[in-house]
Amino acid sequence: MTFCIGIKVREGIVALADTRIVRGGEQSNKQKLAEFQHNGQSLFTMTSGLRSVRDKAIIYLDESLRNDSNGLDRLYQIVNRFGEQLRRVKAEDGAALQSTNHKFNSHAIIGGRLIGDAVPQVFYVYPEGNWIEAAEDAPYFVIGRTYYGKPILDRLLTYDTPLRSAIGLALLAFDATRTSVTDVACPIDVAVMSNQASVPIFRRYNVADIAITTDWWSNMLANSMQQMPMQWANELLS
Repeated sequence: MTFCIGIKVREGIVALADTRIVRGGEQSNKQKLAEFQHNGQSLFTMTSGLRSVRDKAIIYLDESLRNDSNGLDRLYQIVNRFGEQLRRVKAEDGAALQSTNHKFNSHAIIGGRLIGDAVPQVFYVYPEGNWIEAAEDAPYFVIGRTYYGKPILDRLLTYDTPLRSAIGLALLAFDATRTSVTDVACPIDVAVMSNQASVPIFRRYNVADIAITTDWWSNMLANSMQQMPMQWANELLS
């Protein structure tokens, strides 16, 4: 499985993806947060679902952009083009995948900024090729293992959350997920782009790199449990 999250707050955008790949009893690591270029601008993609569908759609997208002499200047145009290629892959491979009980279930998060975008953007692309944009009332998208990290995001993340805190919440959502499942794990890839930046900053972090934060969080939770007001439960313990 996978864990990928894209966040858009007032100050910029954040992307985080794990790298764990599980095939039967085998485990390996592979990049899921991928950088690509268009007209000198750096963008990122993250996908869940079949890797073969993702790779084919990305290659088709790259070919389509190379053959476009005019170029695109808005990120949503790139997202539209990716959706077209996703539908193309489904038309070519959907029946064959279904015949072997493989579901066409490629979900994608695309983010970045082109020359015509006022600020960095984040988009969620469905398997059908249609999309929605992160906004004030929906500041994040998660694909892959979506359940475990949502509570902390829904409680604490808003559009006005500082960019630094948004990075921290993305990490804690990942940490909650990897604590509960075995197919999501470090290293993690992170991309951050503030409104003032022209390109995202990409970094990879291993367990030791993030331990200072995840250990602190675990200790905070344990200490909070000891201090939790429980007077209402006294009669249950008498």
